[in-house]
Amino acid sequence: MTIKDLKNQNLILFEVIAGSRSFGLDTATSDTDIKGVFYLPKEKFFGLEYIPQINNETNDVVYYELGRFIELLTKNNPNIIELLASPESCIIYSHPIMSKIKLEFFLSKLCKETFAGYAATQIKKATGLKKKILNPLPKKRKDLLDFCYIVSGYKSLPLKKWLKHQEITQEQCGIINIPHLKDVYAIFIDKCNDFNYRGLIKSDDSNQLSLSSVPKEAREAGYLYCNKDAYSAYCKDYREYWDWIAKRNDDRYNTNNLHGKNYDSKNMMHTIRLLQSAKEILTNGSLNIRVSNREELLKIKSGAIEYDDLMAKASHLIQEIEAAADISTLPAKPDLKKAEALLVRLREELY
Repeated sequence: MTIKDLKNQNLILFEVIAGSRSFGLDTATSDTDIKGVFYLPKEKFFGLEYIPQINNETNDVVYYELGRFIELLTKNNPNIIELLASPESCIIYSHPIMSKIKLEFFLSKLCKETFAGYAATQIKKATGLKKKILNPLPKKRKDLLDFCYIVSGYKSLPLKKWLKHQEITQEQCGIINIPHLKDVYAIFIDKCNDFNYRGLIKSDDSNQLSLSSVPKEAREAGYLYCNKDAYSAYCKDYREYWDWIAKRNDDRYNTNNLHGKNYDSKNMMHTIRLLQSAKEILTNGSLNIRVSNREELLKIKSGAIEYDDLMAKASHLIQEIEAAADISTLPAKPDLKKAEALLVRLREELY
């Protein structure tokens, strides 16, 4: 099914303008995000093809199937709680049945984990971006041999430097395991290619060293250590960095570069907003997603506040959330049986 199918078959139950425009944080360059709720035709719901979500290619238009919507509400998913709390001015369409899904029924202390947990994810993203900006990785990827060293007395020498000193290539070397020593090998040189050693690696993208058959009379030229853990960590960082380069939002990246604070300022704005929302839920038992501190949050988005100051603010909000949760009168979590009964009644009415 597609979004067009939902509209042609009148399956949409709820449709709102979401994102920055619903929070009151939109600017002249803000996109318009649409979110909503739909229900499956009876034959699809009772058949094998359950569809929990339908969205467009850019993911800025998203509709959740009614059952999935209720399920996420019981988990206090921040995006779904905020969707149900949309201000009247942002509601494009609401089926009468939506009036039976009350926000206060789902709000619970669980939001301490979900809202604050999602905020923590945003902090991690901001920290990760800071790391990526400050530590760009060259396009040329290192190979396993860059993480190998030759033991030389009480010191170690990078393998590639050692090979250069020996005036040989890695293909003229052979290695064998040393029993009981992890990732340590005896290395042998065959400048004349008499013994047909296999070399150290088969290709630049090899993830394992190649072992060779070495004759008994051969004498080791030294001992090689391969730091495989460091190589694995590097490969992960390399992959994540260039995935980020490929997928990053260039306008957003240029904004972050322009303010020079080396963090994703939009992520940090939403981090603070999410923490403030969690505090409001736990303190007042309600949620108004239209922010009252627009200027402060836009200041964060513009990069006008130092990263360390934002981290201190987030830490303070988390402490306030913990204190509010301790005295909150909200239930520990939504009543799953009542939520399920509500969903059954809604489906019966729809079908």
